Amino acid sequence: MATSSILPLHLPSSARRATTAVVRAAAAAPATATTTAQSLEESFGRKGLRFVADPAGGAPTAELSVRNGSSLHLRLGDGLVTSYKPKVYWKDDGCREVLHTVADPAKVLKGGVGLVLNEVSGQSLIDDATWTVNDADSDSYDAVQVELGCTKGKLEISYVVTLYPLSMATAVIVRNTGTKPVELTSAVLSHIKFDKRGGTAVEGLRGCPYCSHPPPAAGFSLLSPAEAMKREDPGWFSGGGEEPRQGLWTVEEDMYTILKKKVSRVYAAPPEERKKRIYSTAPSKFTTIDQATKLFYCIVLMNCSRCRNGILDTGIGCILQYSGLGFRLVRMGFEDMYLSSPGGMYEKFGSDYFLCTGPASILVPVVVKPGEEWRAAQVIEHDNL
Repeated sequence: MATSSILPLHLPSSARRATTAVVRAAAAAPATATTTAQSLEESFGRKGLRFVADPAGGAPTAELSVRNGSSLHLRLGDGLVTSYKPKVYWKDDGCREVLHTVADPAKVLKGGVGLVLNEVSGQSLIDDATWTVNDADSDSYDAVQVELGCTKGKLEISYVVTLYPLSMATAVIVRNTGTKPVELTSAVLSHIKFDKRGGTAVEGLRGCPYCSHPPPAAGFSLLSPAEAMKREDPGWFSGGGEEPRQGLWTVEEDMYTILKKKVSRVYAAPPEERKKRIYSTAPSKFTTIDQATKLFYCIVLMNCSRCRNGILDTGIGCILQYSGLGFRLVRMGFEDMYLSSPGGMYEKFGSDYFLCTGPASILVPVVVKPGEEWRAAQVIEHDNL
């Protein structure tokens, strides 16, 4: 992996590749999970990285942490990140859970951050996969990285999860060792937790085309494609205009995309535009806004020093808004940005509101030619400190 990682932290060429541990996606007996966790701890455990048995009796979990207290939990059976707690402010322990997860009837967590990798026919390449922990690396204090791998036919798939003090990254590398090209659709979907439904928004998509579109099917998703596309009944939270029908394109006109109603969208250049020699791509990143929805007027003349935090300058004053935490989602290698909100359906998954979002290649498949590889990644970063 020293030569293949697309992230700043590289595993050393002398890493212990000879010692790889197999982790099956199917649930194992508790004793087997404990033994496997112990084996992984002996092979790859180090400062900032430990392996523990899943309390539910499934495959073990990797627990990553860095010096400032940020932490991440990675379920090794399927590569699902079930917890990400970055250091975001200086009080108490200063860490806050970013991801929304819910336990299903079998007590298996869904939500979090997960990889979707499908053939163009829609068949998953990683469901029921047998993952191996190929390697791990750290610089002892400020970065920890785990590489998972599996093989599907002539495709070699690597999934790299890295934790930094102010960010986490998930990267996928697909190598085609066969003799025929392979067409893939993919995504890294993240379920981001928010305090209030009415204060959920993103910034950075203004001017980008989008269309209503279902998410790719994934076993870890909270909303199925059918549920995500089901239209919400008109009501108090249905303002903002009618959502366009699937296949119809429109352009985001608002600086702040308010997501209190139910939507399921792909922000991207339309496929027809991509046939042109030059076209505008989707933004490489956008910022989530968890607003406190506490508004008040500052009646002053112009250039109030506090207007730096305002969201509307009227010339005679401004509307100031005290906002909560914000996180940037950065795409690398993907062409699309998927974004959905559950609207009133969020109550089915607890008291917290959430978004399902992330970079994707859904509308136009990625073609991986024989002997070549495709790389893509998502980064969730913040500067709340």
